[in-house]
Amino acid sequence: MEQTQRSKVVGRAVRRRSKHLIEAFRPPGVKPRRTIQLPDRGASPRLVDSPVFVISTQRSGSTLLRVLLNSHSRIRAPHELHLDSLQVELSADYADSIMDELGLARQSLEHLLWDGVLDHELRRSGKDLIVDKTPSNAFIWRRISSAWPNARYLFLLRHPGSVVESLLTRHEDFTLERAIDDVRTQVNAVDEARRCLDGLTVTYEDLTADPERETRRICSYLGVDWEPQMLDYGKQEHGPFKPYFGDWSENIASGQVQQARPLPAATQVPEVLRGISQDWGYGS
Repeated sequence: MEQTQRSKVVGRAVRRRSKHLIEAFRPPGVKPRRTIQLPDRGASPRLVDSPVFVISTQRSGSTLLRVLLNSHSRIRAPHELHLDSLQVELSADYADSIMDELGLARQSLEHLLWDGVLDHELRRSGKDLIVDKTPSNAFIWRRISSAWPNARYLFLLRHPGSVVESLLTRHEDFTLERAIDDVRTQVNAVDEARRCLDGLTVTYEDLTADPERETRRICSYLGVDWEPQMLDYGKQEHGPFKPYFGDWSENIASGQVQQARPLPAATQVPEVLRGISQDWGYGS
């Protein structure tokens, strides 16, 4: 403590001596430069202070979750936003230094852009809480948490073996090896985010088995009252169901919650996914 205080005193003395030397050697008639107090270069306040992000793999029921939430009078859960694809290009060589002087590196500019997109969609909807369910959020959770320190998270899990089966059903050009590799990469990203961030965990199997109970849990976490119309999502407008927007299967288009497929037997689960399946509570 004494050493720190001594360093501060020495630092002030050096700065005073420097000012005196500058004054002594200033040419006649040259006025001293004005000292301008710049604002703090801390993180910019967000237009949307506490957005909600679903962290999940592909084929985990995130589209079902988003239409259930979007049926709430206060919650806007649009199609996948793919924020990580929205990038800022500084086309001039000098633009980096100009933006840096404002405390805005390229990544910070992108965060402002992302925040503006969420604010635009929230204002357009007339609601006051926004949820983004893009599966690639699992790979950018660090940036999300940096951009929105007050963000909230819903971790949506599904049995990794079932995710593999669903991927193979949806993508006929996928080999089993590719599906397994994709799912392994994604579940590891979700698991890391889940261990590092606070949030609420929901499973696809529980959501389809008892949607009222699970949506009540989610509403409690988000601080809003549960509404019965959430379960009848087919009567609400949710935008198009098509590739890159989310799931476009007959199940989601039916407007009703469909039961999850039976869980795979332990022997059917790829070996590289057995450990994480157990960690997530899917059998021994």
